[in-house]
Amino acid sequence: MASQAIFLAIVFIAVLAIGLTVTRFFTPDATAERLRQLGGGPSAIEAPRGAWIEKIVALTGPLGRLSLPEEGWEKSPMRIRFMNAGFRGMAAPSVYFAAKTVLALGLPALWFLYVTWSGLKLNTQALMATLLLAAAIGYYVPNVVLAQLVRLRKREIFENLPDAIDLMTVCVEAGLGLDAAIVRVAEESAMASRALSEELHLVGLELRAGASREKALRNFALRTGVEEVDALVAMLVQADRFGTSIADSLRVHSDSLRTKRRLRAEEAAAKIPVKLAFPLIFGIFPAMLIVLAGPAIIAIGRVLLPTMTGR
Repeated sequence: MASQAIFLAIVFIAVLAIGLTVTRFFTPDATAERLRQLGGGPSAIEAPRGAWIEKIVALTGPLGRLSLPEEGWEKSPMRIRFMNAGFRGMAAPSVYFAAKTVLALGLPALWFLYVTWSGLKLNTQALMATLLLAAAIGYYVPNVVLAQLVRLRKREIFENLPDAIDLMTVCVEAGLGLDAAIVRVAEESAMASRALSEELHLVGLELRAGASREKALRNFALRTGVEEVDALVAMLVQADRFGTSIADSLRVHSDSLRTKRRLRAEEAAAKIPVKLAFPLIFGIFPAMLIVLAGPAIIAIGRVLLPTMTGR
């Protein structure tokens, strides 16, 4: 009992220290806020997210350097995954690898403290196995989170791509060039899909900087990682190279993407009965049987059991 109380006290102190640290670094200073308001500068509420990111990187930078690769990072598949998730700066890798380091070392340490102070009886092999399991879980949790972010962003881009292509078709048919149409679509699609708007805006910036259209479109496909964007880029490059009508090509590609989106929705709808079978069988049906048949079973037991036993 005393060991459990000591363990809970240690956990309380650790959580309190983390909370105070977060409050110290991320709570705006009232004096500085007042000076910003008097000077006409941006307030803490309107401050850009870069200030928060800089503070997080400053805290996690030393830990991130323990796992961050020193060479070949610019061309590594991991950097492409970060771009697919929408993280293009160098702050994201530092936070990512720092999280892997902290979780890989912190989870085994917490488990060891719990085993030590709770009096749990484990032999050496079981203790080492659980420590290795905790370290593996902590090391691979950031991978799962990153994969989930990539999946959600790809889905958002895929679902909003046909509408963006339709808008691009209208712009091209109205007399705009492809470069101007991309910039216009990036502005108009900001409300529907922020991720797609950002990617198209980057394409426009690359074109303004002097990059070739093919290179800017290839970079667009590489940053998104969506197969449909790859097909769109290949179609635009071929239409530009062979001089075919871009508006007709965009219209045909938009129809095919809309058909593919509808088929995916129908496939997801067809999977619903199979996915609902397990919750129905193991969750809903037993509760319904208890509620509906429970009183009858109790009444039958009260009436028939004395009769059958001869009482």
